[in-house]
Amino acid sequence: MSNKGKILILSSPSGGGKTTICRMVLKNIPDTVYSVSATTREKRAGEKDGVDYFFLNEEDFERKEREGYFAETALVHGKRYGTPVEFLNKMIDQGKIVVMDIDVQGALKIMEKYPNSISIFIMPPSFDELEKRLKKRKRDGNDEIKLRIENAKREIYCAKKFKYIVVNENLDTAFYKIREIIEEYKKEDR
Repeated sequence: MSNKGKILILSSPSGGGKTTICRMVLKNIPDTVYSVSATTREKRAGEKDGVDYFFLNEEDFERKEREGYFAETALVHGKRYGTPVEFLNKMIDQGKIVVMDIDVQGALKIMEKYPNSISIFIMPPSFDELEKRLKKRKRDGNDEIKLRIENAKREIYCAKKFKYIVVNENLDTAFYKIREIIEEYKKEDR
């Protein structure tokens, strides 16, 4: 791989499988690092500050945003999210593939600032399947699931703006397709 790294954007609606695929990429593909985002949402059971997210209150988030700390920010499901720019640039300079598990709003902003990113939209096989996945997670009530499905309709409309669309009907198949895409980029950089 060349001395410059890349950003790998994995985006999908809630329940599309981006977080699971992100973990698979990080575990199985060398030279990948996770881009930890900041958020104002509450910490969920098992999450660690600085590992899963940087958990900030609104005031701290807004201050960091004013100071130029973020490469992008987005309001998703009523909570703020942002990507620390310094980490991204440092990892790219070190030749790493920076894996971003990011919502569609944030992904579009990153693609604008980093046009050489590998952008992959993970498409759910259907809205029915998406709803089943969201219910199976047992994290959200019915109103929250309805909101996520409505947001998914808008997010899927944006899929055409990504370089690649991978349908996640079967997790292993989707992962192997994404691995192939990454391997192609690695070959180009030699």
